[in-house]
Amino acid sequence: MEEKDVTGIEEEKEEQLDDASIESEVIEQEEVPSNTADEIEKQKEEMNKLQKEKEELYQKFLRTQAEFDNFKKRSIKEREAAAKYKAQDLAIELLPAIDNFERALQVEVDESNKGLLEGISMVYRQLIDALKSQGLKEIEAVGKEFDPNIHQAVIQVEDESMESNVVVEELQKGYLIKDRVIRPAMVKVNK
Repeated sequence: MEEKDVTGIEEEKEEQLDDASIESEVIEQEEVPSNTADEIEKQKEEMNKLQKEKEELYQKFLRTQAEFDNFKKRSIKEREAAAKYKAQDLAIELLPAIDNFERALQVEVDESNKGLLEGISMVYRQLIDALKSQGLKEIEAVGKEFDPNIHQAVIQVEDESMESNVVVEELQKGYLIKDRVIRPAMVKVNK
């Protein structure tokens, strides 16, 4: 009988412990949802806030990346243009000297100036060859149709033997470097 009493008491204690643990679980479950619901709501708000911030930073990153790519492309184009037209400033400075060489070469040749004119002619050819190697070209004018992009009309004449709007005479040579006009040709144009 004593064994039954001890066993019964143990069973009663276990039942009381089970009831107490069930009660504490119920209490915890009731308290957890109310605290957890507030915390979950706060966490959702924080998560939404962080998501928005992340999206804003990502968009800012994309804009910065696009600006950098555009800058890189622009820099490459500027370097290519600088390399392509590197001789332009020098050619512009030398054009008056070339004009003077051409005027000097138009002098009548006689025995007293023959050697001097040959020397001037050699220097002139070397100068022109050096500039041509850098992309300098003369603008063809006489007999061509007037183009305001490459010609500068100084005088208009009436010549019935020529078509209208055609260059009659070149007063000063024009030059291009690659495809850029560095000095338009000064011309007489037929009406």
